[in-house]
Amino acid sequence: MTISWLQASILGLFACLSSLPGMAGTSIGNYTLGRPLVGGLVCGIVLGDIKLGIMAGVAMQLVYIALVTPGGTVSADVRAISYIGIPLAMVAIQSQGLSATSVAASSLAKSMGTLVGTIGTVLFYGTATLNLVWQHMGWRGVEKGEFKKLYAVNWGWPWISHLLFSFVPTLVMVKLGAVAVTAMKTYLPMDGIPMKTLFTVGSLLPCVGLAILLKQIVETAADFVPFFVGFTLSASLSLNLVSSAVISLIFALLFYSLEMAKGSKTVLPAGGPTSGSGSSSDDDDEEDI
Repeated sequence: MTISWLQASILGLFACLSSLPGMAGTSIGNYTLGRPLVGGLVCGIVLGDIKLGIMAGVAMQLVYIALVTPGGTVSADVRAISYIGIPLAMVAIQSQGLSATSVAASSLAKSMGTLVGTIGTVLFYGTATLNLVWQHMGWRGVEKGEFKKLYAVNWGWPWISHLLFSFVPTLVMVKLGAVAVTAMKTYLPMDGIPMKTLFTVGSLLPCVGLAILLKQIVETAADFVPFFVGFTLSASLSLNLVSSAVISLIFALLFYSLEMAKGSKTVLPAGGPTSGSGSSSDDDDEEDI
């Protein structure tokens, strides 16, 4: 697989749209276009292999399934993962002659995505820092009453930030990196220790993503039980993701109904306590005194 300058340019444009302070907005950009699952589809369409793109995106999504940005803290920016990591992973998988659905291809994709995650962090903070210049220009316009300048601050000047820290790095890394990744076939054979190490590390990375996700939502040991039930059903009944999601929905509705039933029992009557209950409470107060 070869990547042309036009294809690299299209991927660079999507990197601009999907970055956290992105031109498509947080909901559409970062939390939709930027997700590896969606980015894999986009890369597959652009590079002409939708199946391989989606499989690489799914593999990387597992690693970054718990990726959040609390308070602007970014451990790995999705623009690099989705639009640099996935294209390079697709090239690497094809150059090694691996099947898109094989375990080795999945492990290789996870490793490639992790390698470029740190690059995305640098790109994110570079974009955010340069955007401060445009914000300062906006504040000066507000102080002078020149509110029309805010249109340029919001929709015009930030494109410079994204062209410098999203479009250009993605364009260069995808185009030139594809040549280096293809050369891996010559210098790093499949049966060599480096590639075996890469596959081993890549197969363990989803455990890290799931562990981070569990750390955010598990508070007691009993909270592990629903997860164990899901894994047990999947292993014993060979359920796919859709079937597991339906069963999870059933359990979610049961838990919701139980919590609502508990809440309705603890609510006091609308008319307040009766006179009899009031007198008994007074007696209790007197005894407490």
